[in-house]
Parts: sequence; structure tokens; C-alpha cells
Amino acid sequence: MNRRSIIRHSLAVAASLAIGLVPLRAFALGPAPETLADPVELTVGYQKVGHLAPITLISDELEKLGVTLKTVEFARYADARTALLSGSLDMATVGPADLAISLSQGSKNVVGLMGVGSSKKYVIGRKGVELNSWEDLKGKKVGIAPGSAVWFQFAATVTENDIPYDSFTAVNIQGGGANFDQALKRGEVDAIVTWEPFESVPVIEDYGYFAKNLEYSASEAVGAELGMLMATKDALEEKRGAVERFVWAYLSSQEKLAADPAAFAAAYADLTGLAPDVAAEAAKPITLGSVVDQAQIERQAKAFAELGVIQQDVSDQIADHWDPSIVEAAKGQ
Repeated sequence: MNRRSIIRHSLAVAASLAIGLVPLRAFALGPAPETLADPVELTVGYQKVGHLAPITLISDELEKLGVTLKTVEFARYADARTALLSGSLDMATVGPADLAISLSQGSKNVVGLMGVGSSKKYVIGRKGVELNSWEDLKGKKVGIAPGSAVWFQFAATVTENDIPYDSFTAVNIQGGGANFDQALKRGEVDAIVTWEPFESVPVIEDYGYFAKNLEYSASEAVGAELGMLMATKDALEEKRGAVERFVWAYLSSQEKLAADPAAFAAAYADLTGLAPDVAAEAAKPITLGSVVDQAQIERQAKAFAELGVIQQDVSDQIADHWDPSIVEAAKGQ
């Protein structure tokens, strides 16, 4: 099976402790918008991951602005994307690739609004397994979540480093990140490609390590973005005022946490249920704020079409489905 077929098959199956403290992104924010004359309910899908910690602080603020926030938890970005496309959500936090995936599947009722955070990403190796270069992946068993945001980053990076995708065994692991850690701990895989806090847990518990020569967050196609906020076109048309206030409140919360790493770690622990010391370590590599833009999403859409990850090149459609104006208005630009 060639690389294109293997990557397409993997998608079909699915449909730092030692890093040091990374400065958190600071940004200007405009004044609070006026309260809506008539209250509006907004349904937002999210995941319990650290870079979305700002969402824990905005419900009361939104109530003051006339928005009732209803949140729905999802284990994976892909599940939130599916719910958004079905019309059961107004907005959702999804992976950076999910806009291109949605468009390639013929779903046009989606608009990307902003990124939510970035971080360096490393393959997590099992203690005793040598991973000093991308070549060392050959012959290894690597736990992946096919079709996930981190898988897209990883698949793009191994391709850019000329490592055949079939030179290692990609082990599809279903469910949440804890399943990846257990597979690594039991020796069922040699390495995992996962997300925080499940990257830091093996390091903290001393059965895994950051393979720092295997960074997969710097690919030209994907970059370091951890996720983004996507809305339906219907929500933008029918509940635009509520969406604007959600974005303002989210950015306000993000700004506060970016200025206070201790508060960020506490919010991280509150959202994920992690012990405070574990949350503090897992928060260190994360930079709050967006690094993704329309050009990056277009490059991503084109690259994954060339790889066969998505069935058609939709890079020319991104401009019609990316709207930075709400963020710009929230920042008073």
C-alpha cells in the first residue's frame, strides 16, 4: 500500500515538563459590547483540553451581555465537527483542519473565526525506546488518533521529512487521551501522538519522554495551532450578536489567563480535573492566542489534498468560509 493510500485509509478509519515556560500571548481588547435587548441562547461544543481553559470563565460574563451559554462536551474535535455540521451546535472548538475537511465533504454551512492556542508538539516515546531522529520511527508501533488534529500535524511532518508512512506501524487508538497513555505504559506501542495533558502524564509518571528531535508542530502545511473556533453560517446570520459577545468574552478570558500563568494553570485544572501540580506542568508549553490565519488554512487544504487526506483541493473556498471580522471588532480594530 503506498503512502497516499495508507494516509487516506487512516483517515477513513477515523472519518512540557522539560520544555520550560513559554510566554503567553498578550493582545489588546476593545471595550465590552452592550447587553443584548433580547437574551439569546448559544450552544457551543468544546473539549476538556488545557488551551480551552478560557471557556470556564465566561458564562457569568455572557449572562451580563444577554447571552445564555449552553456548552456540550466532546471527547474529540472530530465529534464536535460532526455535531456542528448536523446543526445541533451554533459554534464549536475544532481542529485546524476541520474547516477544510468540512468543505471537502460538501458542507458549506461553516465559517472559521479564530485560532485558540499553539504549542510545540513532540512524539512521546516509551522509556527504553530510542527516538533520536525521524528515521528511528521505522519499524516502531506508534499510537495515533486517525483524523484528529494532532494526527494531521504528525502525518504532514513525517511526509515533509520523507519518512514513508508505511515504514512504521500506525496503531489506531480509540477514545480519549488516557487510552494512549495506558497503551504506552503497557508496552503495546513504542510511541504515541496525542495531546495535553496526556503528553505530560507519561513524563511525570516516568514511563515516557518527549522525543524532542521529533517535533511535529512546525510543518509547513499545518503549523503549531492547537485548534480553532468554528461557527455555522446560520448562527452568524441569526445569532450574530450572541456570537460577537461570545468571542469578546472568550478573548477577555484568554487575555486574563495569558497575563497570569498561575491562573491559567488553575483554570486548566478546573476544566480537566487534573491535580493542580500536573495541570501546572501541562500548561507550560501552551501559548494562548491564535497563530492560524486564512493563508495557513489554505496551505493546509492544498497540502492534504495532494496527500490524499481529503478528496479534493478546497483551498480556493477557504476565503468564503473564514471570517476574522468578529475577532477584529472585539479587539477594536
